[in-house]
Amino acid sequence: MFGAPKNNLLPNTFEFENESLITANGFREYDARWLFPKEINLVGMQALGLALGTYFHERGIEPKVVVGHDYRSYSQTIKQALTIGLMSAGCQVLDIGLALSPVAYFAQFALDAPAVAMVTASHNENGWTGVKMGAERPLTFGPDEINRLKDIVFSDQGKVRPGGSYTRIENMRETYLEAVTKGHRLSRPIRVVAACGNGTAGAFAPEALRRIGADVVSMDVELDWNFPKYNPNPEDLEMLHAMGDAVRANGAEIALGFDGDGDRCGVVDDTGHEIFADKVGVLIARDLSSRIKNAKFVVDVKSTGIYEIDPVLKANGVVTDYWKTGHSYIKRRTSELKALAGFEKSGHYFFNPPIGNGYDDSIVAAIATLEMLDRAGGKTISQLVEGLPKTYGSPTMAPYCPDDRKYTVVELITQEYTKLYESGAKVLGQKIVRLVTVNGVRVTLEDGTWGLVRASSNKPSLVVVVESPASDAQMRAMFKDIDTRLSNHPEVGEYDQKI
Repeated sequence: MFGAPKNNLLPNTFEFENESLITANGFREYDARWLFPKEINLVGMQALGLALGTYFHERGIEPKVVVGHDYRSYSQTIKQALTIGLMSAGCQVLDIGLALSPVAYFAQFALDAPAVAMVTASHNENGWTGVKMGAERPLTFGPDEINRLKDIVFSDQGKVRPGGSYTRIENMRETYLEAVTKGHRLSRPIRVVAACGNGTAGAFAPEALRRIGADVVSMDVELDWNFPKYNPNPEDLEMLHAMGDAVRANGAEIALGFDGDGDRCGVVDDTGHEIFADKVGVLIARDLSSRIKNAKFVVDVKSTGIYEIDPVLKANGVVTDYWKTGHSYIKRRTSELKALAGFEKSGHYFFNPPIGNGYDDSIVAAIATLEMLDRAGGKTISQLVEGLPKTYGSPTMAPYCPDDRKYTVVELITQEYTKLYESGAKVLGQKIVRLVTVNGVRVTLEDGTWGLVRASSNKPSLVVVVESPASDAQMRAMFKDIDTRLSNHPEVGEYDQKI
């Protein structure tokens, strides 16, 4: 119908208005993102919708799909183009309007729809757009599904079918808010800063927290697609520092930050210092496992080793599974293992029943965090963190490595550490006691010190993280061991930061 998409059409030309522009780089491991209109145009988004609808039919699911869009000046227009493509593929489109990604996932359950196509660029800067997709609730696409969709697009296999329809769903915001807050009530009005970065979450998060009895201090909740202060990204230091200032200025007990499409939650404690999501996950795991025995949790390979050494989790019979970094990977693994929850260091939290529906939802995570604090016996969030086993950790470091070489380098480093592990050889004078190779290589030594090397999913770089419960010096020694091995590969370049 559209022909194979072009990758170099120029705006303000006849061809741009009539042919599909889609660049291949927009198909990522578990979603799709492009610069608009440089890398995808409206005709291209329509072609993507046709291909996506074709894929739904290929999967044999009912072609009933929830669509929504985030708050950007162009998102609704892009969603409409995508919708035309889905309808031309014979899909029943259920449009929930302006929404968070977890609201779209929720709507799959509420509307009994197998599929979802949420137009969002998450926390990316303005100019970006994309689609988060799923065909089996509560899961979203991984590499296999994305690659098949890409094949359909570039081989022009999209098939026009009859039966397409469009239904506008009214008031999904209220339906969602009522559902996620029902049965939740804090015993006291915890003062919480709700930081939304002028993104879509401003229309959802503060109201949800008020409904459970929190004393909400709203911060940058007015929707403004210019993002006048910073991108809504709770991993960004500018946003985290602003959250810290707001905590101190308002005497708040905690700040909760929400990203652009509301599937990630960041935490700043009562002293104004950020807490990485993996350690917040430990606190939530402690809280949940104290009430639900023999709980199982999934965490990504970048996450702290405290899950394995924490005496409270051990006493509660917790089992922790380290898995591939990426929201679709952790979501799927949490579902497969029927784990109580999954935690990703970037701030994605996945709660299975009875807490959530299995997908990443920043508001469900925020409520779980406040309830954990409410049950803490008067301790502050900073005191709870201080009560965790002490570890010395690095930031997430990203040495440059070309896209066409990064996986090869990681494979060679993995082979190197695997040989050491299998032969019983020592690293830093210790044996390797555990090797996790599901996503790069994570090497754990006898004293609990560990290091990770993996390929970045979305940029030309590697990812390096190290942590030690023994000492700062041991953490740095682990980094030096990894860095020395990487330096033997000339394609590995400068780090974005070092310890």
